Amino acid sequence: MKKLLSLFLFLGLATFTFAQDEATSGPSAKFETIEIDYGTIDQGADGVRKFMFTNTGTDPLVIKNARGSCGCTVPTWPKEPVMPGETASIDVKYDTNRVGKFTKTVTLTTNETIGTRMLTIKGNILKKEVETPVPSSKPSILKDGE
Repeated sequence: MKKLLSLFLFLGLATFTFAQDEATSGPSAKFETIEIDYGTIDQGADGVRKFMFTNTGTDPLVIKNARGSCGCTVPTWPKEPVMPGETASIDVKYDTNRVGKFTKTVTLTTNETIGTRMLTIKGNILKKEVETPVPSSKPSILKDGE
């Protein structure tokens, strides 16, 4: 009975170890988050956010392209391969002059086996209040329109 139990334990451990090796072979991006919520911000505020990731795979990770879902969402990504164990970021700039709620995506094309990934940004931009000048109550130094 002990031998049979030991055999099952060994096979289970070997299968688990093999599955772990399979999961990390090749390039693999592990993102801290795939969604960033800007929250509620003012019109014209800083629209840049960073999606941090680490290549947890065994081969260099290549980001071939990053495409925003519209012209108001502009991604910047590493053009050089991200080596195993290295950390990098995808910077996304949203046009915060557009007022209202938004949800936009960035599609990444990589050399991972999954091929593409989707990152999401969302938030709400409040219209910036324009200050109206207060009329001056100082008397004019000009007399009779001179």
